[in-house]
Order: sequence, then structure tokens, then C-alpha cells
Amino acid sequence: MKDIGKKALDFHKKHQGKLVTGSVTSINTRDDLSLVYTPGVATVSSAIASKPMLSYDYTWRGRAVAVVSDGSAVLGLGNIGPVAALPVMEGKALLLKQFGGVDAVPLVLDTQEPSDIIRFVTHVAPSFAGILLEDISAPRCFQIEEALQQIGIPVFHDDQHGTAIVVGAALRNAAKVVGKRYEELRVVIVGAGAAGLATAKMLLGLTCESDTCDVLPGSRRVHDVIVVDKNGALLPGRNDQNIYKQAVASVSNRDRKHGDLTTVIRGADVVIGVSGPQTIFPEMISAMAPKSIVFAMANPIPEIMPDIALRAGAAIVATGRSDFSNQINNVLAFPGVFRAVIRGRLTAITPQMKLAATDAIADLVKKPTPHFIVPDPFDPRLARSVANAMLRAK
Repeated sequence: MKDIGKKALDFHKKHQGKLVTGSVTSINTRDDLSLVYTPGVATVSSAIASKPMLSYDYTWRGRAVAVVSDGSAVLGLGNIGPVAALPVMEGKALLLKQFGGVDAVPLVLDTQEPSDIIRFVTHVAPSFAGILLEDISAPRCFQIEEALQQIGIPVFHDDQHGTAIVVGAALRNAAKVVGKRYEELRVVIVGAGAAGLATAKMLLGLTCESDTCDVLPGSRRVHDVIVVDKNGALLPGRNDQNIYKQAVASVSNRDRKHGDLTTVIRGADVVIGVSGPQTIFPEMISAMAPKSIVFAMANPIPEIMPDIALRAGAAIVATGRSDFSNQINNVLAFPGVFRAVIRGRLTAITPQMKLAATDAIADLVKKPTPHFIVPDPFDPRLARSVANAMLRAK
């Protein structure tokens, strides 16, 4: 880790970040200048003024998105603020271009007030085809995303939905490997923030808004999910849950189990960690059902290291790290998601589209094994497959 950290510092200093701006043409003559600027550009602006949707044809809006963060929940670093979050947002923009062919701009905001973020995104929307919200802490992220669903372009919070899409795909293939039906899986999720609650909704086939959740018709659902936060299992009537936790609690934890992770993990088929380092212990894995599945996704240090989980009895282990097999990472989802946004000129990303993206990622692994349950992020089919599936689900 120290070696890669030193290399990363040297790389970023050498290049002063990871992004540059470029031009689709060169300007060498007065005719060139007249074409791209005045007087020619006045004709383009006049056309857009009379028909605003032409902005998708005549400007970069038709192929560009914004990556927006307030730096309040960055990777495993926590609330490090907007300036320190900028390298991560640059990275997201780079990955959108590299894997999805989508131009992107990182925008970090010097505010963590939801109303300010909502107002900013609403006002900047005319410059972009979509907005990728990133590293905004819960529960504010739920409020912000919900408030931005009617601004005319898709707003997608990657920590919620990108994570849920990839976890859903990985779990479908992991179930095949261990010989268990997806619909019979009993799942425990460690962490009730953005990723934890969104993953619970995905696995239970839910569509939720604020304090209300409904089952999405035709969705595939696991048997049950128990979400655990620092105070124990979520369940109806627990008086220290915000409205978003209450919504999920009302349609999960079917047997109304009380207690901490050590208690509720007993007999579970799957444990999914989206919390912090070293929060899942070997004795917990040993208490799970035979052929258990462990997704320990905290970065950079997982909830439990893969070798320890395997020795404790896990049949399949996945993490969020690229130096272990079975990397469950949002990069498998969001480039394809925004490729669909650009190609389809989407105005929203529906729950059906997210489920279609999950299926597309899972289907790329034709013969999953204990060490291969999700496709490689460099698979050239990946973004195209996700985008095509989402557009078919429109």
C-alpha cells in the first residue's frame, strides 16, 4: 500500500491531476475563428434559443455529465471535504471516459447543506446530459437525490445505485456457484448508509421514496435481508432509525430478529459488508450457513480479509479491492449507466433500468467460479452491454 501510495503522489504531482481539456478542432485561420466563435456561433445559439433540445446536438451537453461531490463520505476516508475529494472525482471522470466513452467534469462543492447542493445541481443542469452524485454522506444523500429527480436530466448517486447494481450481479452468480437459489438466500448487510440501504432495496426488489417502499413487479428477490447498523438490526418500531432506515425496516427482517451482528448472522447464507474495516470476525463466518458467501467491501481495508474468511468457512469471498479476486466495484456499472444516459437522452434512470443493468453484468460471466463471479472492468463488452440492457428496459 505504501508503494502504490508513493507512486500515486508522484503521478498526480507530475501531471497536476488526471484531466485536461481538449478541442475537437484546431484554430489556425480567421475562417476557423469565425466558425467556432463569432459570428458563426451566434447562429448556433439562436437555433438553441428557439429550440433548447438542440443543445444536445450542437454542444457538448449531448455527451457530457458532471461528477458532483461535497466530500462528506470519500472512499474509506470519511468527511475530508471538497478539495481533498477532487482527486477521486477526477478519477471518476477519467473512468467514465475510459470505460464508457462519456465526457465528464468533476465539480466539488464547498457546502454540505442539502438545500445548497440541490440548488447548485438544479442550476448547473443545462450544461450536462446527466449528473453523477458521488461521496455524499447518508442520510443527506437520499434527500438530495430524491429532490433532483424532476430536473429534466438523470441524477444518479453512485454510492447507492452503482454499488447495489454490482452487488446484485455478483450475488446472482455467487448463488449459482454454491448451488443455492437466489430467491432462497438469507442476507445480512453490515452498514445502513447509502450503499447498505440501496443494496437492501435492490436485493428485495424494492422501489422506495422517503419513508415508503413498494415491491417492484416482476423483480427477482432474495428470501430476506437484515440490515445492521451500529445499534443492531433494523426492524419496525426501533426508535433511533431515520425515515430511510424505517422504510427498509418495514419490508425486511421478516422474522423481526433483534440484536447485533453476532446474533443475526447466525444461519445466514450471505453477509455483505459496506461499513468499515475489521467489523466481521471469523467466528461470525463460522456461524453462518454452509457454503456461505462473504462480500467484504470496505476500502481500503475490508471488514474481514479474504484468507481469514475462507479459513473460517466461507465458500466465496469478494472485496472492493483490485488486488484480490472478485472485485465488486462501481466501475462495473456507472460507465455503462451513463453511456445509456447519453445514447438514449434519458430524463431519468428507472428501477427497471437498474435491474436490467444488474442482469447484464451478471450475464457476462457465463460460467462463474468461486474466484470469478463478476466480469473484469476491462472487458470491452461491459459498458455496451449495460447500456443496451438499460435502453431495452426504457
